[in-house]
Amino acid sequence: MTAPASRSGTGAPAELFFEDLVPGLTVDLGTVSVDGDEMRAFARRFDPQWYHVDQELAEASQYGGVIASGFYTVSLFMRAYVDHLLSRAAADASPGLEELRWLAPVRAGDRLAVRVDVMGARPSDARAGLGTVILTGTMLRLGPDNRPEQEVLRTRFRGWFALRPVETDPEAGPPSTAPTPAPAEQAGTDHAGAEQASAGPAAAGAAQHT
Repeated sequence: MTAPASRSGTGAPAELFFEDLVPGLTVDLGTVSVDGDEMRAFARRFDPQWYHVDQELAEASQYGGVIASGFYTVSLFMRAYVDHLLSRAAADASPGLEELRWLAPVRAGDRLAVRVDVMGARPSDARAGLGTVILTGTMLRLGPDNRPEQEVLRTRFRGWFALRPVETDPEAGPPSTAPTPAPAEQAGTDHAGAEQASAGPAAAGAAQHT
C-alpha cells in the first residue's frame, strides 16, 4: 500500500520532494513582465512613496520616472516561485528569509528572468517528516535580445519540504528482513549535525527554526 499522496504548495499531488532539491540545483522560474498599471496600483495601496506613485516628481528626480515598489518586485518573484516550483513540490511553510536586496530600480515594461538555486538541504530538527532547504532567488532584467542586462533582486530564504513518502507492502516479510541503511546515508545524517555545529553562534538562532 502506498502512503497518501503529499500535496504541493497549491494543493495538487506533489511530484517533487525534499530529496529532489539537492544543493547545486537551479530551477528556472520563467520570465515575468512588469505591468505598469498593476505596479502603480500596488504602490498606491501598499507603498505610496512619491517615486512609486507621482509621475511628475519621479521624472524630475534621479530616477527619471516612476519605479516599482521593492515589495511589488518581490511579489512578482513569489508568484513565479509558486507557479514553477511550489505548484509541483511537497512544500510546507517557510521559517523565514535571511536576505532581501533590491539591486536596481524596476520599471513598467521591464522583463525579468527569475530563478532559484538550492544552496543547502538537511532534515529539519524542528519538524518531523520535513527537510529544510536553503534557496537563493534572483531576478535579472532582460534586454531587447533576451540577454540578461542587470540583476535587480536577490533573496536568500528557507523552505520546508516533505520527505518522499515510504511505500509499504503488506505482503512483505517482517521488518527484520529489511535492508539496513547504507553507511553513506548514515554519514549524511551525521554531516547534517556537523554542518549545524560548524555554523557558529551567528546561526544558532536560525537553527532553532529549521
